[in-house]
Amino acid sequence: MVDRKQVKQSRRWVIKIGSSLLTDNGRGLDVAAIERWVSQIDVLMKNGIEVILVSSGAVAAGMSRLGWAHRPDTVRELQAAAAVGQMGLVQTYEQAFQAYGIHTAQVLVDHDDLSNRKRYLNAQSTLKTLLQLGVVPVVNENDTVVTDEIRFGDNDTLAALVANLLEADLLVLLTDQQGMYDSDPRNNSEARLIDGVPASSSTLDDMAGDGGKLGRGGMVTKVRAARLAARSGANTVIVGGRIDDVLVSLHQGKDLGSLLLSDQRPQAARKRWLAGQLQSRGELVLDDGAVKVLTSSGKSLLPVGVVSCKGAFTRGDMVVCKSLSGKEVARGLVNYSASETQKILGQSSENVESLLGYKNEEELIHRDNLVLV
Repeated sequence: MVDRKQVKQSRRWVIKIGSSLLTDNGRGLDVAAIERWVSQIDVLMKNGIEVILVSSGAVAAGMSRLGWAHRPDTVRELQAAAAVGQMGLVQTYEQAFQAYGIHTAQVLVDHDDLSNRKRYLNAQSTLKTLLQLGVVPVVNENDTVVTDEIRFGDNDTLAALVANLLEADLLVLLTDQQGMYDSDPRNNSEARLIDGVPASSSTLDDMAGDGGKLGRGGMVTKVRAARLAARSGANTVIVGGRIDDVLVSLHQGKDLGSLLLSDQRPQAARKRWLAGQLQSRGELVLDDGAVKVLTSSGKSLLPVGVVSCKGAFTRGDMVVCKSLSGKEVARGLVNYSASETQKILGQSSENVESLLGYKNEEELIHRDNLVLV
């Protein structure tokens, strides 16, 4: 039996619910099922777990409302279905969470929002603020306007990108299967659940199958999502969403579904991503005090500690931080553009708003987006 201690100790969960679960296999939104998951999320939150919900179902719910038995082929019809279905989906979540006094926030994004560095920081700041306020973000792809995401995207991948964005400990993919099997259980009665396998394992590729008629994501996309989540240190559980009290049971450490493990420590994995994935766009020279704070205290970089800057960077770009002697100290995603940084360098964070007329963040580079070199 696989040790589920890591799951039990996880404090920030990204939970993705698939279309076939939400729409009761095409018969409209399954309100009772949604209420059961919301009830379990309430229990998780009372136990100190932060929850981000990534919800499929807009297109499928719209199809049901419009009386369409088959998923349409044209982009315009898919967009129309998404627009219609999103209304009912959001209303259902809002009503279900309000029964427990929990506020929700609708967050519509596409993959570009999480790959563009400026929008990445904007999304990260907003979502982290919502979590601090005790709000449950309900995230979905912006299917109504993003045509290529309707054609090729999937919410398993989106959920993994959200896990990367927020440094989640656990990605939970709720599906209509009990978990991931070593062969298709619909065709092989001897199929066994996979558990405790590293997400990076090549053995998973031959075991993944295709999705059903409503969803775009079968086990292929779930394996891909687990690997993406593992890059920032998150483990992934693929598990049946119709299992009684499935979320609470996972939190209790029960052996449900398929646990795909990250072989990287969360913080170290994120630092490697920051250091290796992004090209430097500029340079900041720090005074001795700022260098000491970064290297010994693990704190954020404030404008007051910056002596000079160069480059044509914008918000969200990677910049190199150097000491007065020219030694590279750190790299990170900057919260202000080069022109803005020139105006606030050497200044207290309290003066940023008066100098710029607005304030994005207190920090020039937040410690979560900073890696020492």
